[in-house]
Amino acid sequence: MAEKFVAYVGTYTHETSVGIHVYDVDTSCGRLTERSVAEINNPSYLTTSKDGRFLYSIADEGVASFSIDKNGDLTMTAQKPIGGMRGCFVEVDSQNRYLFVGGYHDGRVTMMRLNEDGSVDGIADGIFHRGVAYTRTERRIDHPMVSCVKLTRDEKYLLAVDHGLSQVKVYRVDYEAGKLKLAHIIRCVLDSAPRTVRFSHDGRFCYILDEVANMIEVYTYKEVDGEPEFERIQKISVLDKEYSMLTEASCMCQTFAGDYLCVSIDGYNGMSILKRDQETGLLSFEQMTKISGDFPKSLSMLPGDEYVAVMNHDSNEVRTFQIFHGEKPYVIQRSAPAKVAQPNCIRVLKLAE
Repeated sequence: MAEKFVAYVGTYTHETSVGIHVYDVDTSCGRLTERSVAEINNPSYLTTSKDGRFLYSIADEGVASFSIDKNGDLTMTAQKPIGGMRGCFVEVDSQNRYLFVGGYHDGRVTMMRLNEDGSVDGIADGIFHRGVAYTRTERRIDHPMVSCVKLTRDEKYLLAVDHGLSQVKVYRVDYEAGKLKLAHIIRCVLDSAPRTVRFSHDGRFCYILDEVANMIEVYTYKEVDGEPEFERIQKISVLDKEYSMLTEASCMCQTFAGDYLCVSIDGYNGMSILKRDQETGLLSFEQMTKISGDFPKSLSMLPGDEYVAVMNHDSNEVRTFQIFHGEKPYVIQRSAPAKVAQPNCIRVLKLAE
């Protein structure tokens, strides 16, 4: 029996979109075919549980949980406030115990309880980041803005990327008590404005994407005597040269094989591809390419590592590109774009047989 995949696209609902768009995915040609829409206000970011049974989304009212049926369609099960301003990022642990929320507008990290049926419950813990950072580039004082929250692969720690402070705060997660406790701070390059973080599939390496600096900081990760240890081993630009236009790195994803990272670049309206050494974790720049649209936000590899899907927020479309790995990798669009208003995030899920 052929494997079946669906893609969930989170959007802003200021225009014609009304929520989360669900697509059937043809991995042989990269085509996305819309099958349904789950109504919700401004589901700008979303994630799925590791067992594929539930989806969690940002909403104007806080966060929402959905059950996923056998066809991949969604049914809302709960919607709860998060105790702060509107969130921008959600993360769930592999045992469906807690949902973690990053707040860009108020610098808050929130830990939400989950029920046995996967529905989101009340607030377990919440921490507001504090402090200021002087940004030399714009000569102003910046404030805490949590743009991403991501668990380490061992799920002992939660990384909270603070775009405003150019830091990544590392919290120890107490799953029994439902509490977060600061354990470490990764101090990124000054004025770099870290946007998001990803881990290698084996959990040994941490990749922090800096939006303003247009680079990736590579760290090793391990636990030493019960404490998290991060050591920076590389800084590498995601641009092939200096650009006079304003460019900002927006999002990144890695192949399922773990041998490449793809990065969306706003301003340039393109995508960069970097090769990853799986033993050392180090990156090497390969190439940049245009993505035939405006303001690429989230992007994701499709299963099989042959196609990458890019959310073109301002031109209201999802485009998929086939990746060819020659002496230098390059991409070619094979299918017509899927039209959707203000796409912001995509998650691809394999349906249970």
